[in-house]
Amino acid sequence: MSTSFAVLLTCFNRKNKTLLALENLYKAHKKSANKLPMSVYLTDDGSSDGTAEAVAKEFPNVTILTGNGELYWAGGMRNSWNEAKKKDYGAYLLLNDDTNLVEDIFDKIYETDKYCVTTYGSTGIYVGATAEEGSDKTTYGGSVFTNRFLGAIKRCAVDEKKPQVCELGNANVMWVSKNVVDKIGILSEGYVHGMADFDYTMRAVKSKLPVLILPGISGTCINDHGNTYERFMKLSLKERIKFLYHPTGLDFTSQSFHMKRHFPLRYPLFFIVGWLKVLFPKQYYNTLYATRVNRV
Repeated sequence: MSTSFAVLLTCFNRKNKTLLALENLYKAHKKSANKLPMSVYLTDDGSSDGTAEAVAKEFPNVTILTGNGELYWAGGMRNSWNEAKKKDYGAYLLLNDDTNLVEDIFDKIYETDKYCVTTYGSTGIYVGATAEEGSDKTTYGGSVFTNRFLGAIKRCAVDEKKPQVCELGNANVMWVSKNVVDKIGILSEGYVHGMADFDYTMRAVKSKLPVLILPGISGTCINDHGNTYERFMKLSLKERIKFLYHPTGLDFTSQSFHMKRHFPLRYPLFFIVGWLKVLFPKQYYNTLYATRVNRV
C-alpha cells in the first residue's frame, strides 16, 4: 500500500455539495484503520457562489487551485492532478464533488490493493460504485464491453465481497496507484468535460494494468443528467449546434477525440450520426436513441 495519497477534486458553483463531499471524505479518513497521510487538491473553476471561500474556512488544509471558468470536469481534474504530481504521492483518489464516500471506503481500498498485488503482481486502478441515497440502485461504477466494435457496454453488478475486473470506470470514486501514473500518465488533454475517465481506464487495460471495481457501494451520488435528448429536441437549430459542442451538452469535442482514439473505424459513422441528431432530432430520437444500447 502507498505511503501517502492525494485526493483530487474540481468544482463549479456547488458549494453545499462540495462541502458535504469533503466532510464525508475527512470522516472516512478518520475512521480508516490504515490512516495514510492524505492531501486534498481542489480546483475551483471560477465559482461565483463562494465555494472556494467556504472550503478555505471549513477545511483549511485543502489546497485550493483557481481555474479560468473554462476547465470543466476533465480540465479541472487535470489541473488538480498536475499540481499534486509535484510531490511524491503513492496514489491518487479522484473524487467527484457531489459524491459522499462511505465510512469504510479506505478499508475497501486497502483490502483491494492487497488482493490486486496478490492476484496480479502489482497495484492498479480501483473504481468505486455509487448509488442513490437510501437505495441500492447503482448510479456510477465500472463497465465491460459486450460488443467492442459497436462500443456496446454493460455496467457491472456490485459484488459485496470481492473486487471484480472491469474495462471502463467512472471517476466519481477512482483510486489510481502511482505505478499506473508512471506508465500512462494522467487524464488525457484531448478531453474537455466527459469521457476522460473511460479513456483512462481503457488505456490502463491496454497497458496490461489491473482495473478493478471495489467491493460493495463506495458512496452515494445522484445521476442528475436526466434525458439529454428530450431537452435537445426542444431547442432551435442554432441552439442544437451549440449544445452539440458545449462541454456540458453533448460534448462532441471530447466524444470525437475518444472515438478517433479507441474506435477509429466507427468515427465516420459517429460524425454523421452526430449531425443527424442536430438536423433531425425527433427522427433520431424515435428511430435510434429510444432503442439503442449503452455505448461509448
